[in-house]
Amino acid sequence: MKQGFNNSEACRIVGVGRKTGSHWRNGRTVRDPATGRTRSYAAITMVREQPAVISARYLSEEERITIADRHRCGESLCSIAAGLGRSPSTVSRELRRNRNPAGQYRPHYAQKKARTRRQRPRQGKIAGLPELKAYIQAMLDRWWSPGLICRQLKKAFPGRKDLHIVHETIYQALYIRGRGGLSRELVKCLRTGRDRRKPNRSIARRSSRFAGDVLMISDRPDGAGDRSVPGAWEGDLIMGTQNRSAIATLVERSTRYLLLVHMPGINRAEDLRDGLITAFSQLPPALRTSLTWDQGSEMAKHAGFTAATGIPVYFCDPHSPWQRGTNENTNGLLRQYFPKYSDLSVYSPQHLADVANSLNNRPRQNLNDDTPAERFARLLTTHT
Repeated sequence: MKQGFNNSEACRIVGVGRKTGSHWRNGRTVRDPATGRTRSYAAITMVREQPAVISARYLSEEERITIADRHRCGESLCSIAAGLGRSPSTVSRELRRNRNPAGQYRPHYAQKKARTRRQRPRQGKIAGLPELKAYIQAMLDRWWSPGLICRQLKKAFPGRKDLHIVHETIYQALYIRGRGGLSRELVKCLRTGRDRRKPNRSIARRSSRFAGDVLMISDRPDGAGDRSVPGAWEGDLIMGTQNRSAIATLVERSTRYLLLVHMPGINRAEDLRDGLITAFSQLPPALRTSLTWDQGSEMAKHAGFTAATGIPVYFCDPHSPWQRGTNENTNGLLRQYFPKYSDLSVYSPQHLADVANSLNNRPRQNLNDDTPAERFARLLTTHT
């Protein structure tokens, strides 16, 4: 709490309950109901600091003593380094950097000097460059991911290596207090919108939803699997509050081009079938060769869709979203436009078209920073 955290946040970091944290800070009195005696526990006033654990990649104090002794005896740098299992350049740099003011190498002075240098306060790169901070904030406001922002920095400022960073720098500036530079409120612009990082969790598999003869993803042609043949689509629904509204999402695998299907009704299977038929009827036959979907009940009318369009539907294995990774990634992007637990029925078809156009004109790393719209336009030129 002396570092600026409130009681709840401090207890979460330490790993105790809020009540326990209050007892530690304020002390407490406990009464034994059997004997009636009371016992008082004083507040914690001082926490003994544990010695810092230094990585083995740094020289220890014992190694510095060995260097000083052998150097005083006239041994060569290569011999000293071989005895320590270090590089000769490490020993040379140690003797050069950590001498005392008189120009002599003393191991305990060198250890103190190295420890002081290692603990120096550092300002985050984003906090120290207002131009970089403003650019990142502007791109986050456009809901661009940290990875995309870092790639665009290299394109926008090719000769300014001081403005080139990696995506982890942005995440740390957002999530780690004191690393600095970006307002914590900007985490709402990230795809997940979480205020802290969350580890991945494994989920038990569920049983197959469809019975009978259906085409599984293992039956899909090789060209669709390796993206060499255009026209292979992946689809899914993003759901609104209490699962009472939905939007169908369609992504072409080779170009990542997105189509959004408006679903105003409540009969989800029939609405989806009719919406998919309308969406695919606007495409040339060469660009609608297959559709991959999960085993959701909304695809109960898949046979009618195939009969009307001639497009086979391939179903993923139970609870295997990575088999539709392109669509899952796109759905994550869409959640920035259509937040979870919102009513999706209020969005008009024109609004859906505007959102799809926004994402289709967004550069993608897996397209060498081309946009899906550019790649899809080339396909249309070739196959029409």
